[in-house]
Amino acid sequence: MVQLYNLHPFGSQRVVPCKQEPGRFCCGRDVLFVASTAASCRVEVFAVRDQGRCEPLGSFATLGRVLRMAHSQAGDYLVTIEEKSKGTFLRAYMNWRCMSAGSSRVCVRMVGHKMEESYSEALKEQMSIVEMPLSDPPLCISCCPVSGDLLVGCKNKLVMFCLKYLVINQNLTVLDFERSLILHIDNIIPAEVAFCARHIAVTTELDVLILKLELVQQSADRTEQCAHGVSTLEKPADGGPSTHTLHLELDEFIVCQKPVELLGEESKLCEIPITLESTELPTEDTKRFQVRYLLFRRFTPDQSPFGFCEEMKLHSLQLLPVYQTAHEEAENKREVLSLFCFFSLPHVGYLYSVGKLVELISTYQYSEKSEQAVLTPQFLHVITSENLQCFTVRCSAAAARDEDPYIDTIAKACPPVALDVCTLRMQLFIGPRAICHFKNHIILLTKADTEDITERRKPMRRMLSRKPDSIKSRTNSESEPGWNLYIINMVSTIQLYREMVDYSRTYENVKTESCIHLLSEAHLLVRAAIMDPSFLKSDEKEELLRVFRESCAILGDCYSRFDTKDYHLALPYYRMSGLSMTEVLKRLVSEGGEVQTYEKGFMFYLTHSLNEDLNEELSKESANKVLQIFYLADPVQLPHILCSPCMRNVCPLTAVKYVQKVEKIMPSVVLTLTKAFMALKMGDLTMYEQEMDSYKETILACGFIGQPKLLRQHKEGIVIPTEFAVHLKEMQPGLLVAAMVALHENSKIELEEADTFFKMLCSNSENAVPQLLVDFWEALLVVCSQEEILQELLLRVTSQYVWRISKKQLPETKPLKTTEDLINSCNHFGLIFPWVTSIMSVGSPSDEDYHEDISKLQSLLCSQSVNIASALPVLEPLMEAGNVGLAIHVLCSTRLGKYEEAIDQLLRRCPGAAVLYAEHELKDDSRALWWNKLLPELCKRTRLTGNDCPVLISSLKAETLSVVAMELELRDFLSLLPEDGTAAFFLPHLLHCSQRKLLT
Repeated sequence: MVQLYNLHPFGSQRVVPCKQEPGRFCCGRDVLFVASTAASCRVEVFAVRDQGRCEPLGSFATLGRVLRMAHSQAGDYLVTIEEKSKGTFLRAYMNWRCMSAGSSRVCVRMVGHKMEESYSEALKEQMSIVEMPLSDPPLCISCCPVSGDLLVGCKNKLVMFCLKYLVINQNLTVLDFERSLILHIDNIIPAEVAFCARHIAVTTELDVLILKLELVQQSADRTEQCAHGVSTLEKPADGGPSTHTLHLELDEFIVCQKPVELLGEESKLCEIPITLESTELPTEDTKRFQVRYLLFRRFTPDQSPFGFCEEMKLHSLQLLPVYQTAHEEAENKREVLSLFCFFSLPHVGYLYSVGKLVELISTYQYSEKSEQAVLTPQFLHVITSENLQCFTVRCSAAAARDEDPYIDTIAKACPPVALDVCTLRMQLFIGPRAICHFKNHIILLTKADTEDITERRKPMRRMLSRKPDSIKSRTNSESEPGWNLYIINMVSTIQLYREMVDYSRTYENVKTESCIHLLSEAHLLVRAAIMDPSFLKSDEKEELLRVFRESCAILGDCYSRFDTKDYHLALPYYRMSGLSMTEVLKRLVSEGGEVQTYEKGFMFYLTHSLNEDLNEELSKESANKVLQIFYLADPVQLPHILCSPCMRNVCPLTAVKYVQKVEKIMPSVVLTLTKAFMALKMGDLTMYEQEMDSYKETILACGFIGQPKLLRQHKEGIVIPTEFAVHLKEMQPGLLVAAMVALHENSKIELEEADTFFKMLCSNSENAVPQLLVDFWEALLVVCSQEEILQELLLRVTSQYVWRISKKQLPETKPLKTTEDLINSCNHFGLIFPWVTSIMSVGSPSDEDYHEDISKLQSLLCSQSVNIASALPVLEPLMEAGNVGLAIHVLCSTRLGKYEEAIDQLLRRCPGAAVLYAEHELKDDSRALWWNKLLPELCKRTRLTGNDCPVLISSLKAETLSVVAMELELRDFLSLLPEDGTAAFFLPHLLHCSQRKLLT
């Protein structure tokens, strides 16, 4: 793998016109602050314009020499640690921009000082310096880029100041700080701190500790300790010495501890106790925090790959946030998506992700001892004694996966986080001393030693061109001729991307992996630019998006052309590129008849694209070329490819020739069906019939499982029946229904999708149900085993039977199965009860026209499958429809256990069927209805109508009295007989009852 590409990320350089030698410097939103080393103790401010041009804005005096300085974008303030008379002071400079307007007024106040109304009005026109006294000298500082809060490192503690916005009046808001939290950390002397989104990183000479402050849920009954805002993590129970003690105080030996790396929950084991002390004035909204350990790492001097280094210590600690990808509707909102922590030893740098997971994502090996490093979302810049080095980083790759956990799929892709680190450039500079990053610029301080200056006077080729207007003005240039403060302009993302793409071509035929690696770097470079919050306002916005798509296309080409283990990435990269299949074919398939070899990546892309329901139709030439490609590279896929909607324009005759060649080697039902499909496209019915006759119908039906697109395809999300399906509907509807049932049972088609298919096939309106769909439902009932789908099907067929009977609507085609067929083949259709047949025997002649639907409906209700409670609303239209309605009504009442209601209905509307009903239904617990309900009712009705109702008399005489005489005791039987009855009528049954008693 190529480690150094020697590209050109650095463009022109300009000299910052400082009047005195810079000691410290940092960047603001659009400015550069430079603190001098001279005794005058001033900070110069420069506005940074396009291409790194610097314009002096002014300067202001500091209390003493500036040891540390930092700028906060939130609040736009500058904070410094200054030294005077061997004392250190912490100060914040607010409203410093008024200097550029010519104001020289300065207000100095203590943090938290309450300002008078009259006095505060003047703050609009003056700079405000806030003094922040501390009990211990401040050692290091860091500003949170999100909230503007300030973290100060002191010996054994970290102090947090919250940025406050004080509304003085309608026209004036003043910034102030409140000391809100102190983290007491035993035996820690912080060398550097970093603070971002409640994450805290702190380093000593050889230790790194990363923490997160988490809000604690407030409870009603807080303990006294919590009321005072103190939360202590107890020390280990063993009471042993803290592992943080690096050296034992011995006269002759220095004992170093072992290197340690503890991630996530394990980092608690570092045994560094932390006590939180809240210093806010308590209010109802006071926030309570607890500490979560994220990372602890300890280094030892012998870890250096370059041997023991006397000056081995950590430097350049940084927390880098990456924000959610900007959207137009949320342009002003910046939410931290991912957070990264960088720190470095003299020869090795470490980049950790500290977001959802804490993990080491990159390690950077430097060619020589480093002085300082600065991390950006796109690069890592490192200065050594002679070089400014630019390394690639993986922040955008990790952030992309945090934003979209499904990015590594067939639809999306991103280069991996674990890509090998490479160096883009090693730029020669004389005496680099300090570095910082600002937008698209690197600010670099160089200071040459005396021997370096002598060398500089010799003729040499400069690596970077100095702009003509880069004029350096300083008063003491003779005494200190060796220093310079440069603003180095980074080339634009698009320009560097172009260079990386051009450079990658040198590796295309020699080092495939190096080519893909460099193109992946270029892709991540563009991705990082798109994720930048300033992207929406960028002049290059549209161009960056276009370049991003181009980058995806080029990576797709690589994974298609090269034989790599990650060949499958061709598909997602081509999809992200927005290229059509035709455009991809033009990029990869040479014109003419020469034979090409097609790699796995290209075939993977083609196969997936053709098997999905795309709206793109290939031209006849392209489709035939694709056919040839698959015949040569993957003939097994031919039937699936030919059924793709994209291949509608393929030449069917050519397709048949290729399929026949494949069939000689590996015959299959799917190949036969494919040939039949092509024969239909050619209009060759003889060939079609010949192919279809080569297998039994059941085997053909199962053959469609291998390729459902022979019957149905999708266009813009809508199911479209094929010519094959249309032909089967007319000539072999039974095969079509059987095939669709097989597809459903093998999870190749959903129920709703099948509904749409049959409605479109039969050209029915959206609400009308074609008979072929009912045939499908009935056939599916025979084989379906899923209870949920089963109940849905039963309701659907019931609803359709009811609709046709109530609307007097005959099916448009003859049903494939009769009631008798369904009863014999399907458990959900039961034998029709005799009493139902009795009711229907006295029906109207018009019912005969709908006899099939009526009998199917009754057969369904005579089984135990239909959920009657769910079916009642569906059956409602038929409840009053003559004898059909009576039979359905009584069937429903019976299934619901309402036997008495059913008998009432029969006695009122069809008494002749009452005894048949009782014989069939009144059993076990419902047997008592014979004598409690049916016998009294029959006697009552016979008495009222006399001999004019022979049906009632025969029912009473033939069945009811016989059953009652058999079941009851003689006394009970006598009590049920009417007092005004004829003795001769009841006598035979009385004798039978008494004889049965004597026999027992």
